[in-house]
Amino acid sequence: MRFSDFKPVNLDDRDLFWGHYRQYPQVHSDNTFANMVCWNHYANYRFIEVDGSIVLSSTINGVTSFRMPIGPRNPDLIGDVIDLAAREGGDTPLWVLDPANEAWIRELYPDLPLHASRDFFDYIYRTEDLADLAGKGYATIRRQVNRFGREHVYTAEEITEENINEVWEFLVVWCEWRDCDSEPILAYEKEAVLFAVNHFFAIGLEGWIIRTGDTIGAISIIGRVNADMAVVHFEKALPETYPGIYKVITTETAAGLRKRYRYINRECDMGVPGLRESKTRYHPAYMVEVHHVTRDDLEAHCR
Repeated sequence: MRFSDFKPVNLDDRDLFWGHYRQYPQVHSDNTFANMVCWNHYANYRFIEVDGSIVLSSTINGVTSFRMPIGPRNPDLIGDVIDLAAREGGDTPLWVLDPANEAWIRELYPDLPLHASRDFFDYIYRTEDLADLAGKGYATIRRQVNRFGREHVYTAEEITEENINEVWEFLVVWCEWRDCDSEPILAYEKEAVLFAVNHFFAIGLEGWIIRTGDTIGAISIIGRVNADMAVVHFEKALPETYPGIYKVITTETAAGLRKRYRYINRECDMGVPGLRESKTRYHPAYMVEVHHVTRDDLEAHCR
């Protein structure tokens, strides 16, 4: 296996990934097709098909890493990926994004250390919890949502071909408010979310809008992880203009998804303290753990 044989993930690969993921369901948001195609300008996702499996890579700031194969269990292919990661990867050349592959690599290489990457654990919530906000644990959030409803006449609606241009206009306003071009990560996020809106239906996304009167105050952009789980790829609002509106878009999105998905994945917190606190406050049902292998460990235990 050679890294030069990997090819970039692009829109034309949608059906290939959708078909493969129906057979081999994913659990972490970073492996979803929508995430890869929207963030490709930042992470340079590439893939190769080998023996019925897909092997993914990403290259960020010139440093490449690889992921466990997605497909039938094939110990020889794991060995090939490990060899490739050792040759071409950076300091953390191999990542494991799901519990099944974690268990398998521990079985194949019991002496190989797997290091938990807490900053990239995905938060998974029961959809009904986010929709209903029932119980004492959600009392504060529930009060904020109810207060918003008393102070604003608002509606929730799905994103459609008729209102997608308004979503674009809202995001332009949001980026101006956040000063997206002032920081590299915000600039990358701006490009990712605008790509998502520009190719919304081709990617297979859905989403919701919160309007106060005729004005959009918040939006969510949603993708599919597996038959039981949706993922919130983007959630944007203007909280200075509409205090509490982030809580409203979260619960209204869950209400719109509850008949089709048992769980909602709200992605990771990237180690940002405020984001971690916010995501924890919604009481996740569980986390999708992420582990990585260091170059030193690969060379010590797999060669």
